[in-house]
Amino acid sequence: MPRRAAADGVRRWLGGAHPPPGGRLDAAQAGAIADAALAHGNGTIELTCRANLQLRGVTPATHAPLIAALRAQELIDADAATEARRNIMVTPFADAETDAVAQALAEALAGSDLTLPAKFGFAVDPGPAPVLTRDPADLRIERGAHGLILRAEGMDHGAPYHGPQQALDLARWFLEQSGAPQGRGRMAALIARGARPPGATLPAPAPMAQAAPGPTPQGMLAALEFGQIPPDTLRHLARLGPLRLTPWRMVLVTGTRSLPALPGLILNPRDPALRLRACPGGPACPQGHAATRPLARSLAALLPEGAVLHVSGCAKGCGWPRAADVTLTATPAGFDLIRHGCASDPAALRGLHPTQLPKVL
Repeated sequence: MPRRAAADGVRRWLGGAHPPPGGRLDAAQAGAIADAALAHGNGTIELTCRANLQLRGVTPATHAPLIAALRAQELIDADAATEARRNIMVTPFADAETDAVAQALAEALAGSDLTLPAKFGFAVDPGPAPVLTRDPADLRIERGAHGLILRAEGMDHGAPYHGPQQALDLARWFLEQSGAPQGRGRMAALIARGARPPGATLPAPAPMAQAAPGPTPQGMLAALEFGQIPPDTLRHLARLGPLRLTPWRMVLVTGTRSLPALPGLILNPRDPALRLRACPGGPACPQGHAATRPLARSLAALLPEGAVLHVSGCAKGCGWPRAADVTLTATPAGFDLIRHGCASDPAALRGLHPTQLPKVL
């Protein structure tokens, strides 16, 4: 898990992009993260859309002891260059074969000389049907009709997958095709410009339906309101079974068939809170023009089941950097309403007062 410092030098966090190895946490690791969040941050732990945990409120003075505590649990790579390459998201429903594929890829990336963009990532998703297709990745390892395939994001076909060197070669092809000018870029954008990777002849598998809280063959999925998990809840869950992090703001507690009602958990798959996405907003964030989460809670029941409401404190859209059915973006003049877009997209209605929003929705 990498280290990153916020621009204001006050907020720092663990793992903005790169999940823990295999996406797994055992009880000792989860306990160390919970302890570190309280001892070295403000106690806020967030699960991100890249299946990672963020610790909030870390200061320059507490950053070094935080890193030492996490390194003791093998949650941090040996150096920043390795961290930058090991950006692998693994399906939370992984079996032993999937874990072996992810481990081999991680080892190959650690030993390579690739210099990839910070957000360039890999998804290891070779279950009976892929579950990560809605989540950010540039190269995907999935299961086709006749075995594993390697697929570039933006392509509806992939090539037969023969091992991690093939993934590294495709990442190198991305760089050779000028996919990352000035060190920034994504595979989907390169594909959209007309580039086509060699050997992509096998159709991509159909994705699985969106996961929801509840039982799975591997254990129990629990959702987290706004992706936040209290430290004591994290500790308690990890005592029930090893944890798998997901990019859906849910945690898979493996090997159990039931979960207690703990603070922050959403266990009902029809809970309106599942429709909500929101950054902390103001005053917690200096960029936020208004408080977001109390407003989001008040509006959740007005949206149909399965819809997504994103309330953003500003046009950056950090809480949900993708399209939502309805996005409300705070501005100095009120809230702008965007339909089927992101926080920075053109608004259908502008300058709405919070009291107007229930009627508008």
